[in-house]
Amino acid sequence: MNGRAVELVASLREGDWRTAADQLLQRLQNAWKTLVVGVPYFWLLIFFLAPFFIVLKISVAESIIASPPFSPLVDLTEEGIINLKLVLDNYAYLWEDQLYIDSYLNSLKISTISTLLCLLIGYPIAYAIVRSSPTAKNILLLMIILPFWTSFLLRVYAWMGLLADQGTINSFLIWLGIIDEPIRMLYAEFAVYVGIVYTYVPFMILPLYANMEKLDITLHEAAADLGARPFTTFRTVTVPMTMPGIVAGSLLVFIPATGEFVIPDLLGGGNVLMIGRVLYNEFNANHDWPVAAAVAIVLLLVLVIPMMIYQHIQSGETEG
Repeated sequence: MNGRAVELVASLREGDWRTAADQLLQRLQNAWKTLVVGVPYFWLLIFFLAPFFIVLKISVAESIIASPPFSPLVDLTEEGIINLKLVLDNYAYLWEDQLYIDSYLNSLKISTISTLLCLLIGYPIAYAIVRSSPTAKNILLLMIILPFWTSFLLRVYAWMGLLADQGTINSFLIWLGIIDEPIRMLYAEFAVYVGIVYTYVPFMILPLYANMEKLDITLHEAAADLGARPFTTFRTVTVPMTMPGIVAGSLLVFIPATGEFVIPDLLGGGNVLMIGRVLYNEFNANHDWPVAAAVAIVLLLVLVIPMMIYQHIQSGETEG
């Protein structure tokens, strides 16, 4: 009996040890999952939410001649009373001045047209890369990524040399006898469109390629067997299945293009009105930080709210 009792106690101790080890392992796994999920949230908190609330605080302040050039949000009186001072006139001023409205509308127009041009150019390129041989596919993808290895400013300055009145393109057209005098391309909307499309078309091609790589080619063969013409197959099969890539690429182009500053400033020469240039002038030339912060907040809302609505609709369709 004593021997059986010892064995029973030993088995219970072994079972408790295994249970404790399992619990410890489960806790370590939960801690690791929390760490993995927490790092991105911490990154967003530090580098997105914190700057956003700082800009939001500045947007409801009053412009003053000081350093920094805006009034504090919280003021402590001599009696020890805390006053919270919110100035909403900065947002009202944006709608009273036609300059800001025109800047927003022109920025949205240029970014929308540029996004459509990138889609028209990038879609067939992505489709051609997917249908290429493995060796050609790697070479073509390298050519798409290769511009990222050089400085963005150098590429924009290169386009200034190409599009100038005495630049490479005009000189070549005059040499061919197509034109008699230079065509004004630089410091106009045409140059801005060229710069934005050239810069952001890889951001359209890569999501489309990643999405098209997952397509089942046998669906095209099945549609052809059922009597569908190539255009019908493209419209009813290819486009719906690549819609996630189209949306992702369009957002990657539309969002940064709306707030673009360098391309309109260098290729547009200040003649193309975009909200990025207005924002720069308010911060640096006018030193009106509250109005500039209000411009930035409204621009963020203009870009984020449609994305949130689209994601809500898409999630509802997925659940349905």
